[in-house]
Amino acid sequence: MKNLKYILILLVATTFSGCGYYNFTGAKGPIDAKTFQVNFFQNNADLIEPGIDRDFTLALQDLIQNQTNLNLVSSGGDLIYEGEIVDYRTTPMTATADQQAAQNRLTIRINVRFSNRKKETDDFEKTFEFYKDYPGTQQLVGSALNAAIKEIYERITQDIFNESLAKW
Repeated sequence: MKNLKYILILLVATTFSGCGYYNFTGAKGPIDAKTFQVNFFQNNADLIEPGIDRDFTLALQDLIQNQTNLNLVSSGGDLIYEGEIVDYRTTPMTATADQQAAQNRLTIRINVRFSNRKKETDDFEKTFEFYKDYPGTQQLVGSALNAAIKEIYERITQDIFNESLAKW
């Protein structure tokens, strides 16, 4: 029984020791910041889809709030996310024998500028992009379009989070 107690203590100690600080939200290392702000991401793409700029801004705010204990502020944040949607396009990916699109791809590309007022070496400007393929026979409108954009934004916002806070 006494040996079991020491084995359990050893197991717990080795489980929680590792290569540095880690929290269960995915952020690696202690976040020195207390606040963050996400400025409005203007839609500068050649093809304008109404509302995607607002939806992206809110999606990024929600992800950071859900995965950290940082407070969202409208100005003066320790961490600042800003940028613009630079590309929104649908392109045919494969064709059938009669020159019809068998599969299309919706692609969204977003340029992000990240500033960390507490640690300026973390600052970056980078483009993030993701896509959603769909059948050429399907019209991407209404709820299908909203679902595709949501899926793309989930991936892009997670990539932004990983680049700015998780350092993976």
